Amino acid sequence: MKILLVEDDKTIASGLEYSLQQDRYATVLCHDVASAKRVLAEDIDQFDLCLFDLSLPDGSGYELCKMVKERRDIPVIFLTVIDDEVNVVMGLDMGADDYITKPFRIRELLSRIKSVLRRYQKPSQTKTIIDIDNVRIHTLEGKVHKNGAEIPLTALEYRLLLIFGNHIGQVLTRNQLLEQIWDVAGDFVNDNTLTVYIKRLREKLEDDPQHPTLIKTVRGLGYKVGD
Repeated sequence: MKILLVEDDKTIASGLEYSLQQDRYATVLCHDVASAKRVLAEDIDQFDLCLFDLSLPDGSGYELCKMVKERRDIPVIFLTVIDDEVNVVMGLDMGADDYITKPFRIRELLSRIKSVLRRYQKPSQTKTIIDIDNVRIHTLEGKVHKNGAEIPLTALEYRLLLIFGNHIGQVLTRNQLLEQIWDVAGDFVNDNTLTVYIKRLREKLEDDPQHPTLIKTVRGLGYKVGD
């Protein structure tokens, strides 16, 4: 996923760019309307989402939103210190998909980005059965079996396993896992909680939890299920 970030405050822009890249988004950063328009004119097709500061030194994010929406149907999120109804309505009427007021928590922004991107994804057929080695997830029933025997999981344990099941062969960072669980479970899921749930899943599903082969740790990166 590639994001166009337009923010004139270089300190904020640098922090946002770092956080987005840590969450595995590619970014292109502009500090004003003119440079952003050049980027969009040259290659708007490279972007999956745009983050526009509303107040820019040579114009506003409204101009950029209008330019994007006239050319492509991709999501636009406004970043602004302005928090009044008129500006919110104006931005949404122009086609913006969300609006977040500074200061904000980076996890809140990342969650909003994921939520908006999901709305743009074409619906796909949901897998009813997901097999991971000798573990089978029955998604319609919300049940998990190992070697044919049902394994009782809590709601969060099941949610975490389902995330792995939908990303077989992919390395998932701790931040990615936290964001996806947080979307459903709320703010209380922190880094320590994730460690506990990984441990519990391994105890319930691995043949040897001390030497896991199902949920593998990829040092320095995160976790991976399957090849």
